[in-house]
Amino acid sequence: MARGTSISKTGEEEREKSRRLGSLGALWPFLLPYRVLMIASICALVITAAISLALPMAVRRVVDNFNVEDGALLDQYFGAALAIAGLLALGTALRYALVTRLGERVVADIRKAVFDRAIGLSPAFYEKIMTGEVLSRITTDTTLIQSVIGSSVSIALRNILLFSGGLLLMSLTSAKLTGLVLLIVPAVVIPILTLGRRLRRLSRENQDWIAVSSGNASEALSSVQTVQAYTHEALSKAAFSDVTEKSFDAARRRIWTRALMTAIVIFLVFTGVVGVLWIGAWDVRAGEMSAGALIQFVVYSVMVAGSVGALSEVFGELQRAAGATERLVELLHSEDTVKDPAEPKALAEPVRGEIVFDQVSFNYPARPDIPALDGVDLRIAPGETVALVGPSGAGKTTIVQLIQRFYDPLAGAVRIDGVALPEMARDDFRRHIALVPQDPVIFAASARDNIRFGRPDATDAEVEAAAEAAAAHEFLAALPEGYDTWLGERGVMLSGGQKQRVAIARAILRDAPVLLLDEATSALDAASEQAVQRAVDVLAEGRTTVIVAHRLATVKKADRIVVMEAGRIVAQGTHDALVAEGGLYAQLARLQFTDGMAAE
Repeated sequence: MARGTSISKTGEEEREKSRRLGSLGALWPFLLPYRVLMIASICALVITAAISLALPMAVRRVVDNFNVEDGALLDQYFGAALAIAGLLALGTALRYALVTRLGERVVADIRKAVFDRAIGLSPAFYEKIMTGEVLSRITTDTTLIQSVIGSSVSIALRNILLFSGGLLLMSLTSAKLTGLVLLIVPAVVIPILTLGRRLRRLSRENQDWIAVSSGNASEALSSVQTVQAYTHEALSKAAFSDVTEKSFDAARRRIWTRALMTAIVIFLVFTGVVGVLWIGAWDVRAGEMSAGALIQFVVYSVMVAGSVGALSEVFGELQRAAGATERLVELLHSEDTVKDPAEPKALAEPVRGEIVFDQVSFNYPARPDIPALDGVDLRIAPGETVALVGPSGAGKTTIVQLIQRFYDPLAGAVRIDGVALPEMARDDFRRHIALVPQDPVIFAASARDNIRFGRPDATDAEVEAAAEAAAAHEFLAALPEGYDTWLGERGVMLSGGQKQRVAIARAILRDAPVLLLDEATSALDAASEQAVQRAVDVLAEGRTTVIVAHRLATVKKADRIVVMEAGRIVAQGTHDALVAEGGLYAQLARLQFTDGMAAE
């Protein structure tokens, strides 16, 4: 809810941006590749507008020639009117097809661009924004833009042409009556400008609350077991209901504002038109203009009035799309603290896997006053297995995250094979790293695809060999469809230990020179832990391995154990040497091996 309440207090400055329809100009780079389709759409639009403007002329000819003696001529006028109507129907259908296709194509490109940007942003970015809000921008905001490109812009341009063309033809039909109509324009423009500002603000507020609602739902549903276990359903429902009602309230105010603006504009326009026609009727009686000319003027007046009314409605849609475009542009142009260099260096092949921390200090962005690492000096030799131990919050997982350059240190440098990580492209060095996280990620896919995530080009035999090495083959083969069984969202079909073994199989399949194990056996029972430990021992041979563990039994065979406390390295050595030395490690060992208590 902290995110939600901040919307109403601090979001006003961001919502101000939606007052500029020029924000829609940010869509131009996405439209430019489809200039041919865009030009064809505009041509179809202009042709249909021209045909629409020609219809009243045909009507005038028919009315003014009702009494002609030559019936064939009258038939020709009616035939011409029908031909124009047919062309209008075909042109409108073509315009719809072209514009709608353009909208779908551009929005698909925008969604891909936003996702491509979001998937590459560092974890530091996601400390500031909820995943559900990003998803809202990819779905809700792009849907608004699709509506604008595929409909609203076309309607706006068509009505601008009808308004300008109709106004010109009205003046040619009767300059006197047209001058009277123009007197109404200021009365129409004022409410559009006045209410339009409020409408823009409410549109942005509505979209912001929709994003908060989406983020709230995503968080609750992704943790549904925890919510239910703590009987938190009622509170979760209340929280979601609260933000949803705020979204509805903003939408309700937007709808009424737009409805009021539409009503005022249409009433003023048509009241003025009726008054002008009243005067025109007397001109016909006086013989100053023909009945056909008056009808032609009437049709153009209705056309112009209708275009004004349509533009007032479309204006609201354009404002909402402007706000949505701003939100997407903010994401596309968001600054990431972790960036690839303009001219990246490459690791020399074969990669040896030496890892060096040189006086590294780091604070998480969400906790800027609490050091996660404080002047850490650490060198891990190629092929060495190093275990990181210590109490929670000591900085062990932070070491693993900095090795992958999820964050950059505030001071010092992290190097692989002598090259500082910021000097390389992230993809270049990360492909040489295999990770088994504490909370294993299982995708909504088959077991085979989940393991193959480690190396997409692996064969089925290699996938199954990796599963065997991770002690996962037996339970995967026993699934209803074996390795092809769909594991469900977040692997709901598997136990915690089974998820961990699938994640280990994924890392084994990756066959990388650097292996990171962050509490990789924490969810395993004793028998599975022994089996996986044997697999890890084989996997670690010839690889640089960093193991984060609370269970000291899993790190006793490490070449070196690094003891951490409060972001600093307080001791290093083998298990036996550290026990003999006393200190923090000896205390942890005594608790686990003597008292049988697991340090958390």
